[in-house]
Amino acid sequence: MSDEGQRSFSPLGKVLVIIPTYNEADNIQPIVARVRSAVPDADILVADDNSPDGTGKLADELAAADEAVHVLHRKGKEGLGAAYLAGFRWGIDHGYGVLVEMDADGSHQPEELPRLLTALKGADVVLGSRWIPGGRVVNWPRSREILSRGGSTYSRLLLDVPIRDVTGGYRAFRKETLEGLGIEAVASAGYCFQVDLAWRAVKAGFHVVEVPITFVERERGDSKMSRAIVLEAFWRVGAWGITSRVGKVGRAVNRRY
Repeated sequence: MSDEGQRSFSPLGKVLVIIPTYNEADNIQPIVARVRSAVPDADILVADDNSPDGTGKLADELAAADEAVHVLHRKGKEGLGAAYLAGFRWGIDHGYGVLVEMDADGSHQPEELPRLLTALKGADVVLGSRWIPGGRVVNWPRSREILSRGGSTYSRLLLDVPIRDVTGGYRAFRKETLEGLGIEAVASAGYCFQVDLAWRAVKAGFHVVEVPITFVERERGDSKMSRAIVLEAFWRVGAWGITSRVGKVGRAVNRRY
């Protein structure tokens, strides 16, 4: 987190809300309608991974009826991180000043997006946080909350980042921030993608702000979380943490001698 008191921030510019989808036919129309109502001036990009349930076709119909809605059709299911990276590139190429991450299932409430955008006026990145005062989760089993809290604590301690909700996926980035993060080098695709971006932002000295959100468990469709995704995050974050600490020790020894 940088010393924001020494900085002035430029106007935000046009906002693009990126919504990755895979088999979200029951959710895509409601979430698009809620975003359009909550932030009428924002555009939406549905990044669909060739959903077999017809989500992409429904998104095309929404786009045909509303010029603020766009669709990015991808070849297949390649992971959340890959979908967001493709969305970021599309948004930057099309001149958007703010890129927002938002789940399709309604767990990230569009009605809270104005607060994230207000906070971004004085920040480089804003994270919607479940684990700071005012944040909460609704309709989660205790086991899921323990997993999420534990994942954030594990990541925060290993990577030494001053963020309470490192794994959360409701985020707003300035275009310049994403360009400065080296997103072309991001390889993580699943659960740890969010950890990777947050860690990169802190290491790069960007001013990162957390604002409280209410995370609501999806009512329709199936969660994409799996044991494999959790295990990938565990070993990747562990490897990053060890590599970072070894590097710090090496630099300290070199300075001493």
